[in-house]
Amino acid sequence: MSWTDERVELLKKMWSEGQSASQIAKELGGVTRNAVIGKVHRLGLSNRAGATPAPAKAEAKPAAAPAAPKPKPAPEAVAKPKPAPEAPVAETRPAISPARKAIIPAGQPLPPQPSANEISPEALAKVNEVEKKAKKISLMELTERTCKWPVGDPATEDFWFCGLPVQAGKPYCEAHVGVAFQPMSSRRDRKR
Repeated sequence: MSWTDERVELLKKMWSEGQSASQIAKELGGVTRNAVIGKVHRLGLSNRAGATPAPAKAEAKPAAAPAAPKPKPAPEAVAKPKPAPEAPVAETRPAISPARKAIIPAGQPLPPQPSANEISPEALAKVNEVEKKAKKISLMELTERTCKWPVGDPATEDFWFCGLPVQAGKPYCEAHVGVAFQPMSSRRDRKR
């Protein structure tokens, strides 16, 4: 079933007369009560608070024929209600910090950033040495063979990826694998 101009006009007329959505659905045929309610909502028709239902269904059929030449009002009614809900939503949103606006590479989650006391001093020293030798590549230069360890704040110009050759089957170089993938038992021991 499609909402032809004639059916929309008949729906509007019956709705303004105060008929229920079930009555309108029966009269139109081929639509459910919920379809009528949805169309009324999309058309932005009034809520009809206090309106009394009109019992005359026989009058609705002849009135549908003259109302058919008005096909344009439905799209205008649909366009008007949409901007109203969007405006308050934009005003109530909190400001987004610059750090949250950064683009995160798709398909590759950022590695966990453990605190300094969780990383062994040897691993930390190795990472510092490796980052001095890093290729410092951009997101667009990453490949399957380059270390994808991010360094710095993504919201700043001084953000880069390690870029050294990756360890087999891992997304990072040997030094960054040592930081990102720590054995479970050693993590448990440090937390105690």
